[in-house]
Amino acid sequence: MAITFYSEGAAREVTGSKHLLDVDGARYLVDCGAFQGKRDESDRKNRELVADPASIEAVILTHAHYDHCGLLPLLSKRGFKGNVYSTPASRDLANLIMMDSARIQARDAQYLAKQAGKRGQTFDWKPLYDELDAIEAVGQFVTVSYERPMRIGRDVRMTFRDAGHILGSATAHVTATDSSGRSVRIGFSGDLGRPDKPIIRDPQPMDPVDYLVIESTYGDRRHESTTDAMDRLAEAVNVAVERGGKIIIPAFAIERTQELIYYFHLLVDQGRIPKIPIWVDSPMAVNATSIFQVHPECYDLETHEAFIRHHNNPFGFNELKFSTSVDDSKALNRLEGPAVIISADGMCEAGRIQHHLIHNISDERNTILVVGYMAANTLGRRIRDGQKEVRIHGDLFKVKARVEEIKAFSAHADYQETWDWISRMDTSSLKTVFLVHGEDEALEAQKRFLEAKGLRDVRIVEYGERYSL
Repeated sequence: MAITFYSEGAAREVTGSKHLLDVDGARYLVDCGAFQGKRDESDRKNRELVADPASIEAVILTHAHYDHCGLLPLLSKRGFKGNVYSTPASRDLANLIMMDSARIQARDAQYLAKQAGKRGQTFDWKPLYDELDAIEAVGQFVTVSYERPMRIGRDVRMTFRDAGHILGSATAHVTATDSSGRSVRIGFSGDLGRPDKPIIRDPQPMDPVDYLVIESTYGDRRHESTTDAMDRLAEAVNVAVERGGKIIIPAFAIERTQELIYYFHLLVDQGRIPKIPIWVDSPMAVNATSIFQVHPECYDLETHEAFIRHHNNPFGFNELKFSTSVDDSKALNRLEGPAVIISADGMCEAGRIQHHLIHNISDERNTILVVGYMAANTLGRRIRDGQKEVRIHGDLFKVKARVEEIKAFSAHADYQETWDWISRMDTSSLKTVFLVHGEDEALEAQKRFLEAKGLRDVRIVEYGERYSL
């Protein structure tokens, strides 16, 4: 019999992670993420999902970003009855992400139907899933702590270690045994984080594996240092204040928003930025911040000390304000004077950030600050790449605001950080490295770099192609 690996998402692209491990016909899905990009393309790819969800034995969820967990409710809706294995923090965050996605889809359907009606058009789009589907998916979660081996199938064992990417993120070390008694060890990096990031621990090394499946988001890039990030953030705020403008920051509600809060707290305490209102306008980010507060098992030593020993809340200070209601959100667009508005979605494809862009992107006093990855064909990517005019909610807006990017906030390891992580492993038994979750240039660069470091067989995973292990 045989053990094979193949990908049905995040192969030569950076979204929609879905990787499958087949052990004598029993299938195990690693992540079940939603594709993010152009609306029509995203909808088509997400509805395709994976073949026969009912045949999947179990899901391994590496972390709770939308592009890794966002289609779990659809998987359940279409017949998946197995367990979803995750860390406790990932379960709590995934619950938040999936429920929020269901609500957004419902609102989008209502809004788009109304807009189509105004134009005399028919509208028959249906959400991928609803809140009841999300609730059902959450009920299938089984939480597994770091370093705790877990049997997830008759012949499959798995152990999580901290990936250092977001709260609760994990790498997965999987040992699979086929019917002939042959065992192989496969490592899945999920999204690999960076060392010396605030709040969460550094990525932990993985035990020896025969095959390694690793992300390559920044396989062609070195990041700025954290010190540079603090300097750049302070500079962006001070320039906007001098111009009398606002700083609009598209940020994912999970991890990036909490990291920004942490840094703004430090900058205010150090007197490096003036005391202006700093708004977090995202109900999900508010809820996510609460989840951060109940999972100290994921903190690094510095944050643990602040919370536990000194009773200092890194996620709260006088200038920080949270907006949860629609009315509060709308009121932010009537604010006079400088302010910071942090809002989701991080790629500007949905959510309240689009409304803040509508009201602020054409004012040259303002700054659009990019602090994370923008996938190809997203609104955020078009803004980041310098497009002079963008379409939001069907209308065109001139981009007159300053567009700045700070790369040091990335939660993904660059190529050197990836190698540093690999080099902490015993690679003597490593046969093949499979590269996923990257665009073509990043994948090719990562491949060349790892080969130059002496890894023998480095392959770029092609969508749907089966690899015998």
